[in-house]
Amino acid sequence: MAKFKRILLKLSGESLMGEQRYGIDVKRLQEYAEQIKEVAAMGVEIGIVIGGGNIFRGLSGAGKGFDRVKGDQMGMMATVINSLALSSALEAIGVSTMVLTAIRMEPVGEFYNKWKAISAMKEGKVVIMAAGTGNPYFTTDTGSSLRGIEIEADVMLKGTRVDGIYTADPEKDPTAVKFNDISYDEVISRGLKVMDLTATTMCKENNLPIYVFNMDIVGNLKRVMNGEDIGTFVHP
Repeated sequence: MAKFKRILLKLSGESLMGEQRYGIDVKRLQEYAEQIKEVAAMGVEIGIVIGGGNIFRGLSGAGKGFDRVKGDQMGMMATVINSLALSSALEAIGVSTMVLTAIRMEPVGEFYNKWKAISAMKEGKVVIMAAGTGNPYFTTDTGSSLRGIEIEADVMLKGTRVDGIYTADPEKDPTAVKFNDISYDEVISRGLKVMDLTATTMCKENNLPIYVFNMDIVGNLKRVMNGEDIGTFVHP
């Protein structure tokens, strides 16, 4: 019996690079697809938001002279590319998907709305929600918080390349200590970089718990769904 019935899975675009410095690593993409298939087979309803940092990040583009709004729009397009890649990988192994976009771009994907997403998940499709919120100045973290709240997910699973939330960046500080669970307020007061402040506050105000774990270790997504304590739980 899966721990959660309906999930919003937030995937990192940067993690899709795998061992590469840019773009999509096919091996990593296939690993993600296989993990998602495992959980879908448990009867879990799955919504996914994936970032675009492996292709283009609007905020860093603005620092290089791009207009911020156009840069963010480019970042939204990057998330669509990643969403299509994940959809293709899932379909190739027999998982039915639906790509919904926050910006109209039929026939690339259908225009997003809550009820279409929920209906598709109830039918057993993995729903991939692309293009962020459709607005500039919002990150895909905020987009995933919004979508998680809208689709009435039981939890947001934030798949990263570290195994939870630490007192400091464990990749830079070997003395960093991991939290098994932590409140939204402590995340905010400590300034921990789980997600951006807007995303964390949205989850807090709408009682959407967050579970941070390492998605890059094959099998971890199923371990989370089986209730294994392998990450950090963020809650009221």
